[in-house]
Amino acid sequence: MKTLFKNYLKTFDGLSREVWWLALITFVNRAGTMVIPFLSLYLTDNLKFTFPDVSWIMSAFGLGSVAGTWIGGKLTDTIGYYKVMVSSLLSTGFLFIALQFLNTFESVCLGIFLVMVVADTFRPAMFVAMSVYSKPENKTRSVTLIRLTINLGFSAGPAIGGLIITTMGYGGLFWVDGVTCIMATLLLVKVLNPRVAKPVDNIIVESPVSVYKDKPFWIFFFAMVIFGIIFLQYFSTMPLYYKDVHAMTELEIGILIGLNGFFIFVLEMPLIKWLEQVGFTKVKLIIIGLLLTILSFFVLNLTSWIGILLIGMLFMTVGEMIAFPFSNAFAIDRAKKGNQGEYLSMYVMAFSIAHIFGHNAGLRLIDAFGFNNTWYIMVALGVVGVLLLYYLNRVLISNNELT
Repeated sequence: MKTLFKNYLKTFDGLSREVWWLALITFVNRAGTMVIPFLSLYLTDNLKFTFPDVSWIMSAFGLGSVAGTWIGGKLTDTIGYYKVMVSSLLSTGFLFIALQFLNTFESVCLGIFLVMVVADTFRPAMFVAMSVYSKPENKTRSVTLIRLTINLGFSAGPAIGGLIITTMGYGGLFWVDGVTCIMATLLLVKVLNPRVAKPVDNIIVESPVSVYKDKPFWIFFFAMVIFGIIFLQYFSTMPLYYKDVHAMTELEIGILIGLNGFFIFVLEMPLIKWLEQVGFTKVKLIIIGLLLTILSFFVLNLTSWIGILLIGMLFMTVGEMIAFPFSNAFAIDRAKKGNQGEYLSMYVMAFSIAHIFGHNAGLRLIDAFGFNNTWYIMVALGVVGVLLLYYLNRVLISNNELT
């Protein structure tokens, strides 16, 4: 057991001190956004909004995320990742505090939109910073470390948020959310100030290629939108399937979904370390990840045995563990051709777009065709994504750009 633990720790070897600090800042930031899982409850219980009202507010949430990601990429290339990260975190803290004082439908829509615009400018800037402070050979594992902290933050956040709501009410939740963002800003200024932290791989491109003219990247972009739409079903429509079809309780559903985060925390870094040594290209590994995610839906229709739900979750989790780090690493490598902020904002935006359409489409498909047919539709959509990635692989081979 001791040897196994030592081998696990070795998978983190070589990551720079700045990447570790960035991971901690990301953890504080993600754990701090604990208001997000309780947003729909707050809107219906406290503000007495109707479900149609909440759906429009959540659309404003998604649109703000898309706009913020795009603006963040532009600002990162214009004023630099450090200034964008500091201003985003600090402003988000004050906006979260102010959000609790909005109580009309129009003001909440506008408030949520502005919060997400400001908050999500952080994401492309953070990925550029991670690329700058990572050695080329460590970039995929650096992405994996950031994902681990994001998963830990999302796991800790709701638990802490529930405790705060119980003791302090929703007002306390907004205050703690805001304060944690401000604390993350202070930590960022202390440890990642460019005058103190030295870049490891600071890429400067003399004649940058525009992401809008990069055909291979756009093939990759649409494949990621498809992957995002399919993946997000596990956090919107799948819990309904667990409850309505397999009669699982909320506790059982929570434990099953919680296994996803647990397996990622324990297995992802060793898996990525091993896959980096296997010799597959990043695109082929993304294809494998998407195929496993597709398989997680296909197996659900094979049997009514409840154990198939765990098997499906395992397929999805391994697929996610492979697809996300290597797709992110592909985007970072591709960004070396042009403006890094512009490229990485488009990568993040693919999943923001999936948020806008994925939940809505999944729920409408279930309502029209039922769960089993919806899973087959997701499988078919996934096959389209695999074909796009296969075509991308061929294009990269013909351009001698395969990595």
